[in-house]
Amino acid sequence: MNKDKNETTSLSNTQKVLTSLVAGGCAGAAAKTTIAPFDRAKINFQVRPDKFSYSLCFKFIRDTYRNEGFISLYRGNSANLARVIPAAAIYFTAHEQWKRLLATDKYDKTPGRRFIAGSLAGLTASTITYPLDLARARMAVTNKTVYTNLFSVFLTVVRTEGVVALYRGALASMVGVLPYSGCVFFTYESLKHIRLDYNSHRPINKTERMLYGAISGLIGQTASYPFDVVRRRLQTAAVIRPNERSLGAMATARKIIREEGITAGLYKGVTMNWMKGPISVGVSFMTYDTLIRLIRQSSFFTQNTW
Repeated sequence: MNKDKNETTSLSNTQKVLTSLVAGGCAGAAAKTTIAPFDRAKINFQVRPDKFSYSLCFKFIRDTYRNEGFISLYRGNSANLARVIPAAAIYFTAHEQWKRLLATDKYDKTPGRRFIAGSLAGLTASTITYPLDLARARMAVTNKTVYTNLFSVFLTVVRTEGVVALYRGALASMVGVLPYSGCVFFTYESLKHIRLDYNSHRPINKTERMLYGAISGLIGQTASYPFDVVRRRLQTAAVIRPNERSLGAMATARKIIREEGITAGLYKGVTMNWMKGPISVGVSFMTYDTLIRLIRQSSFFTQNTW
């Protein structure tokens, strides 16, 4: 099997970890900044009982721009980037390390290992960075009178709800990240392998990487979307629905189904994800694969064996 060019076997594992952290962080920042306004709109629909539609979504974006200014469309993005940069860095690095430990390249004919490696990578990143995700969700659904910055979210949550509240909704998040991350990496890696089997003489280009990433994101986000809705409800209950702050993940899911239905409730905003999700994942994978090759082929790494 031909290896993708970013799989540089001549580097030490320390060099692979460092380069993957840098490329992963940059990839996450590029992807999330691209779709930040749509992300804020999606979260606002997820945490409220209003029905979702593209017209209402774009109305929300338009009204936010008119009433609060262009920068307000990126409210919560600082918290998002503070979460996404380390999360993406850990995400891609963990995936490469889990692939190494599970020997996914050696056992190329057992694709289940690709799914497991992807799932474990997502679980690793989610566990470490979850409080930042909660802070981002809180900032996205409130204005500056509630939380002025990222630090104020942590301070207010710890003072009024306790330290444990920083991990409210974490179980739903971790359960949801397993199918999402597994599907995304499994699909992306499989598509690259199929492409190289079909034509091993021509390297995979940026357009193909973005397309494979987009397909992977579409499949992964659709499979795990209900967990995302439940997670957002749990994260924002204290500021949107204080009477529901004591509800757990299962109780929240049952309440959503009972009051809003499965499709309208648990899949609220999924069509927005079908638009922004593939763009985000496509940009992320394309950026990562491009940067990792450039960094690892640079003289700094090829001429040093530390």
